[in-house]
Amino acid sequence: MKLKILDQTKAEKGSKDLPATFSEEIRPDLIKRAVESVQSRARQRYGADPVAGKKASANLSRRRRKYRGSYGHGISRVPRKIMSRSGTRFNWTGAFAPGTVGGRRAHPPKASKIWAKKINDKERRKAIRSAMAATMAKDLVVERGHALPDSYPFIITDDFESLSKTKSVKDALLKLGLTDELKRASEKTYRAGKSRLRGRKYRKRKGPLFVVSKECPLLKAAVNIPGVDAVAVSDLNAELLAPGSVPGRLTLFTQSAIDRLDKEKLFHEKPKTAKKKEEKKQEKKQDKKASKK
Repeated sequence: MKLKILDQTKAEKGSKDLPATFSEEIRPDLIKRAVESVQSRARQRYGADPVAGKKASANLSRRRRKYRGSYGHGISRVPRKIMSRSGTRFNWTGAFAPGTVGGRRAHPPKASKIWAKKINDKERRKAIRSAMAATMAKDLVVERGHALPDSYPFIITDDFESLSKTKSVKDALLKLGLTDELKRASEKTYRAGKSRLRGRKYRKRKGPLFVVSKECPLLKAAVNIPGVDAVAVSDLNAELLAPGSVPGRLTLFTQSAIDRLDKEKLFHEKPKTAKKKEEKKQEKKQDKKASKK
């Protein structure tokens, strides 16, 4: 696929062939697995105190004629602790045993639980390649809800990487024809329910994603625009390319980012690993020949 290269004023500065990464088969199932893996690692562990409800003494005798015992009171034989007493009359509360009033929880959430979901490296890389391919499929990007200019998809020049002011980045996006997209991303809805108490008061939409070649001023300048994200090409992951595991995010790659993607073969199997595998195969063949002799 050959794409136009546009500068900050939407002037065409040539064209460029996309590397083979963008011709990957689009696999929503793999993308979803990779996104869930990223999200699971960001989840904070929580749980009850391991000895919660087990600290109180519940040694209440049930033997006949035992003072301070529960025998003969017509009550069930569950562990209880004495809260107060007057002579032989006691005020008991259930303790230790789950399922009783005042008792502990049977199976509380445990902080030792591992939330992280594993994914194979090959699957993770393939998911990222698949998500990148989806960013260039115009029908998928429109289906995801983005407001696209007619010229999309396109590549942007390296001048964008030197932008250090939020206003400059916003003006450049407006000139590229993303006015409706920025307006859509700036809208937010007020959530109902307990989510308001847990830091999720507003529901926000995802807008354009800048992919640059290296650390640059744009990474900080684009942060304050609602819905806009910026990331170095080596730090890409499935969640950034497909938020909510829905492929087809509006993504703007710089020319250098595409060059680095092609030159370093990012998110493909590493050449050293492939070479080692080939060497192991050759060793096995030689061993088989030697054993036959």
